[in-house]
Amino acid sequence: MVRVILRGCNGRMGRVISGLLAEDKEAQLVAGVDLVDDGHNPYPVYRDIRECDVEADCLIDFSSAVAWDDMLDYCVERKLPCVLCTTGLSDAQLEKIEKASESIAVLRSANMSMGINLLLKMLKNAASVLAPAGFDMEIVERHHNQKLDAPSGTALALADSLNEELGNTYTYVYDRSTRREKRPEKEIGISAVRGGSIVGDHEVIFAGVDEVITFSHTAYSRAVFGKGAVQAAKYLAGKPAGKYDMGDVIDGAL
Repeated sequence: MVRVILRGCNGRMGRVISGLLAEDKEAQLVAGVDLVDDGHNPYPVYRDIRECDVEADCLIDFSSAVAWDDMLDYCVERKLPCVLCTTGLSDAQLEKIEKASESIAVLRSANMSMGINLLLKMLKNAASVLAPAGFDMEIVERHHNQKLDAPSGTALALADSLNEELGNTYTYVYDRSTRREKRPEKEIGISAVRGGSIVGDHEVIFAGVDEVITFSHTAYSRAVFGKGAVQAAKYLAGKPAGKYDMGDVIDGAL
C-alpha cells in the first residue's frame, strides 16, 4: 500500500484526488496539507507541512506556489518522492527542482492525464512515418471560455512531441490571417478555440493527399488529471533519485 501526503487537499483538485484515493486499493491518503481545513477530512490536515510527522511513501502537490519551497525542502529532508502538479513556478523554483532531483525522485509533467501522455508517445511514431511521406500536421485545441492562455500548454507539448521526432526542423504558426501564401512544408499550425465549459479537447491532424489521419483526446472532467497524479504517486514510490515525467509512468504500465 502506497501512503500518500496530499498538499492542497481541500482545493478543487485536492478533493478530486481525495475521492480517488479513498477508492484505490493500492494507495492510501494518510495526511493532507492545506491552509483551509473544515475538519471533515478522514485524515489529519496540517496548515504547515513542516508540522506533518506522518510516515508516507510519496507526496502529491496540487496546490499553489505559496509555501512551495517549504514543501520541496520537506521532501528532500525526509527523502520523500514527490509528484509536482503545481503550475506557475519561477525559474528559481525550477532550478530548485533540478537540485532536489539529485537526492529524491521528482516527477513533473505539463499534463497529468494518462491519455495525453500515451498520445504523446503515439504521435512520435506517427510523425516519423507520415511527415516524410508528405503529410501536413495541424493541432486544434478547445477549452472553456475562462482559460487565460492560448494555445494551451498541452497543445504546445503535442507540437513539441512531433517536432522533436523530426529533428526540431518545424516552425509553429498560430495565425495565418495576415499571410497570402501557400502553406510552408515544415510548419505546424496550432489553433485555439475558447467557449462554454469545455474541459479540454485536443486534436492532431495528419493531412496527406486523399487521406487524413486524426488523433484526438477529450477530457470530460478534471478527474483525469487527478487520476494521473495518483498513478504517478504509485509509480514513483520507492524509485531512486532523479527527474521523472508521465512518460515514465506510461512506460511502466506498458
